Amino acid sequence: MQNGDKMKKIRGKLASGREIKSPVNRRQRLQNELRRIFFIVIGNLIYATIVSLFLLPAKLMTSGTTGIALVVNHITGFSISAFVLIFNILMLLVGWVLLGGRFALSTVASSLIYPVALEICSRVFDGVVITENRMLCTIYTGVGVGLALGLVLRSGASTGGMDIPTLALNRYFKIPVSVSLYAFDFCIMLAQAFYNPVENVLYGILLILLTSLALDKMMLMGTTRTEVKIISRKTQEICDGILTKLDRGVTILNGEGGYLHQEAQVVFSVVSNRELPQIERIVRDIDPESFMVVSRVSEVWGRGFSMSKKYVPDGAEQTDGSRG
Repeated sequence: MQNGDKMKKIRGKLASGREIKSPVNRRQRLQNELRRIFFIVIGNLIYATIVSLFLLPAKLMTSGTTGIALVVNHITGFSISAFVLIFNILMLLVGWVLLGGRFALSTVASSLIYPVALEICSRVFDGVVITENRMLCTIYTGVGVGLALGLVLRSGASTGGMDIPTLALNRYFKIPVSVSLYAFDFCIMLAQAFYNPVENVLYGILLILLTSLALDKMMLMGTTRTEVKIISRKTQEICDGILTKLDRGVTILNGEGGYLHQEAQVVFSVVSNRELPQIERIVRDIDPESFMVVSRVSEVWGRGFSMSKKYVPDGAEQTDGSRG
């Protein structure tokens, strides 16, 4: 009876959609959280190293909290890392009040790790000059900072600092985050332009552009896939070819021609970018007259991509829509 009651409870949880907690799930969540913390720490360490090795020795301009710190350092001589730490803590408190405790907890790591790492790196690399070429310093700073920020953001954390005012303005005044972020960056760069030569301003603009490009690439790196839609009279053969030769899931969609209004079936599948030539070869060999559309998708979640593949025995009912 006890086993029967347990099975009833499990079925009830499955029916209600509630998650059944297990040691495996808890261990997986712990591993994911440790991985997340690891990438947050690594991202901030890379950020601090890049700033110490390239940005500060070349006296480049930049935006964000570091840009404000450069202005304050130029006027008062106050330590850059100390200002970043104080400013981040103030913004953290503002975020706690205006955006809630959950948001503040997600930013506390970067708010504290980056300024501490910056101070350590500044002392370790004091006097180290890798190159005096400002163009090289601009390129390496832009790309390095973009990659570092991408690691932090992909881990689900915020970099803190100037992120908080933009999010607060968006919540209370409905100002788009991108608009307020560009406005703040413009003001920070303008403040530095007053005491920098025109050439430095141009390098600063290039640095911000490179950071944005590297950040965008980092956010999509490793997640882009290829979506394929195929209209053919040999739908089943193409479907079987993809399943057996590529081991990729396939969905058959029902369609209708717009001119003759004839019913048609569309083969839909998502494959890795390297598998595209193989799927093109399969389709051409089976039906050279087929109509095929190829699209790039930025991210895919599901079995075969973000989850392991699941194989269903022949004849068994399949409820997840795809083999993976």
